[in-house]
Amino acid sequence: MKTICLAALLCAAFAGCTSNPPPPAWKGNAGSALAAFSDAYLRGDSHIADAEFARARGEMASTGRPDLVAHAELVRCATRVASLEYDACPAFEALAQDATPAERAYAAYLAGRWDGLDAALLPEQHRAVVAARAANGKSVLAAISDPLSRLVAAGGLMRQARIAPADIIVATGTASEQGWRRPLLMWLGVSLKRAQAAGDTVEAARLQRRIDLAGAATVPVP
Repeated sequence: MKTICLAALLCAAFAGCTSNPPPPAWKGNAGSALAAFSDAYLRGDSHIADAEFARARGEMASTGRPDLVAHAELVRCATRVASLEYDACPAFEALAQDATPAERAYAAYLAGRWDGLDAALLPEQHRAVVAARAANGKSVLAAISDPLSRLVAAGGLMRQARIAPADIIVATGTASEQGWRRPLLMWLGVSLKRAQAAGDTVEAARLQRRIDLAGAATVPVP
């Protein structure tokens, strides 16, 4: 997995990530499919993303354990938040009663339900994001080393309307560096609206050129 918090979720779900004895085939299949889903979704290839997620969910569902399927849905929700695509994560909510308190807390974090949220239950890199929510203008994303976790946090801050201008730049740069076209286009759009509102026509034109270039890019099919 490319993200620490999502990898931790998977390791917890799979009851340890050791090589002795070899894990059942479904564990490796589910993990690789979820990783492929996140990568394809962020690159903007919805067709491959949908197929990989269905494969991962099917592998987990084969165990008859709803808590494992809840993990998969939580990964999907986090990936969507990283792309500034918000909903109430209904597929996870349908399985929430079988999820752990930590998973339910993370789902609340992704859904923007921060009031009364016990940040101690969140993955470590997201605790500071919640704690710093009242710190106007303070950047918190730079301290998060994992790119996808950084974008998840950026999406959470954006949903709360508490993201600092510096972190918009960090989020945009992160998506650009990783070649993740879907969140890149969203963050460039955020910056474009800010430039237009400020009357900065030169910056707006520059951002529009980037949007046009990224939007016209094609994703290679493996």
